[in-house]
Amino acid sequence: MSWIVLVLSGVLESVWATALGRSEGLSRPGPTVVFLLALVASMGGLGWAMRELPVGTAYAVWVGIGAVLTVGIAMATGEEPVSLLRVSLVLGIVGCVIGLKLAS
Repeated sequence: MSWIVLVLSGVLESVWATALGRSEGLSRPGPTVVFLLALVASMGGLGWAMRELPVGTAYAVWVGIGAVLTVGIAMATGEEPVSLLRVSLVLGIVGCVIGLKLAS
């Protein structure tokens, strides 16, 4: 169950990171509310998962999932460029997250 909560918390990390970027310095109410709610839920889930998972592994997986999804959203919306090198590097992060799960 800890891994499921951790993965969902990583997804919420990408939600709050994307919302933070779209809040224009917390000046737009809609994205700011999404940022705050997703931030609290994401951190709460990370903390809950860390009751059973090692801190280093949980944090690395949480950040990895959040980073990959955030970059993926930015690439899909045209906010960041897409290139073979960038996609390959992001896939490397995915491989590392999977490796951490398999190693635990």
